Amino acid sequence: MRIGVIAAHPDDEILGCGGTISRLSRQDDVHIVILGEGISSRQDRREDSAREELKRIQDEARAVAKLLGAKSAQFCGLPDNRFDELPLLDVIKRVERWIAEVQPQAIYTHHPGDLNIDHVITFRAVLTATRPMLGCQVREIYAFEVPSSTEWAFQRFEPAFRPNVFVDISGTLQTKIEAMQRYTSEARRFPHPRSPEALRAIARRWGSVVGLEHAEAFELIRSVQ
Repeated sequence: MRIGVIAAHPDDEILGCGGTISRLSRQDDVHIVILGEGISSRQDRREDSAREELKRIQDEARAVAKLLGAKSAQFCGLPDNRFDELPLLDVIKRVERWIAEVQPQAIYTHHPGDLNIDHVITFRAVLTATRPMLGCQVREIYAFEVPSSTEWAFQRFEPAFRPNVFVDISGTLQTKIEAMQRYTSEARRFPHPRSPEALRAIARRWGSVVGLEHAEAFELIRSVQ
């Protein structure tokens, strides 16, 4: 089976489904696309971002994908935290081209109720690009949470994250933690939600919900059997 992971920023793929990628890649072909360039929003002007910084975070993303066992990692270079400045159609077209190239049967992507606007637009673009028309090969779509975005909406944005699919990552949680630490500009110290301690706590919490040691949680958006 071919699995697609569509993330807005470098590190979202780890935070949202890093343990699941590592688990699925043992028997499936997992492909990752990151729509945004990352980190450029930290400057007042996008053009002030150093090219070497952008190259470094892409190199880190490729190393992370290899660590997780993904077959490929691609980048679209959209402006970080500025997706709302683009016509939605432009984002949709990027996603459509990638889907046409990779041909995934299942997709993991952002939840639409996140605080981060790029996450919201990514979800909308994915849902539009995978309209269930004749010939659409995408049979399943899952939405993941991103610590430091999903919960920081404090359920004030609709819809709230209501997971109903859980993946046992007891055997791959450490790989997820390791992968997150590879993102030197994104990893944080506790009590930040992206810290190793917090990521372990989140996995343990979702695991306890369904009788597992550690789990990642997803909301099933669509499944065609």
